Amino acid sequence: MKHEVNRRTGRIDLAGWAKRGLLVGMATVITSYSLPLLAENIGSVSTRFKFLGANDKIVVEAFDDPEVAGATCYLSRAKTGGISGTVGVAEDRSDASIACRQTGPIVLSEKIKNGKSDGDEVFKKSTSLLFKTLQVVRFYDAKRNVLIYLTYSDRIIEGSPQNSISVIPVMPWH
Repeated sequence: MKHEVNRRTGRIDLAGWAKRGLLVGMATVITSYSLPLLAENIGSVSTRFKFLGANDKIVVEAFDDPEVAGATCYLSRAKTGGISGTVGVAEDRSDASIACRQTGPIVLSEKIKNGKSDGDEVFKKSTSLLFKTLQVVRFYDAKRNVLIYLTYSDRIIEGSPQNSISVIPVMPWH
């Protein structure tokens, strides 16, 4: 990007750069919350009737580990209904459960085998309008040759200690 010079003062116009930076920052925040999710909706059950808007639900979703072919996780989580949930401004509860399974041959990269990708995020979903997310991270236990998936909820200021784990033993696929 070339520098824009104010013709009247002869100085570089930093306001243009600041505006561009603000626009890029806003676009980044907006797209991070509006990108399509990598989870497939499996189904849901209602947990509480709402007169207006959708009912509160438990949603079941499936996603494949983006770095480990043959590893699929099933995540159940609370979804807030009502008018605020319907328009997307409600904050979902931190309750979630996870079950992961080997669904094909698993070949681990050297980065995973060496523990250099322990704690890598494999799934993330916004659970409020701003700042709260449900995440799944992966660890590898080389001694037992298992993949461990941990789900938890966090916020910028305060996260939740509620969590759930699932383990996949890495075995030959038949």
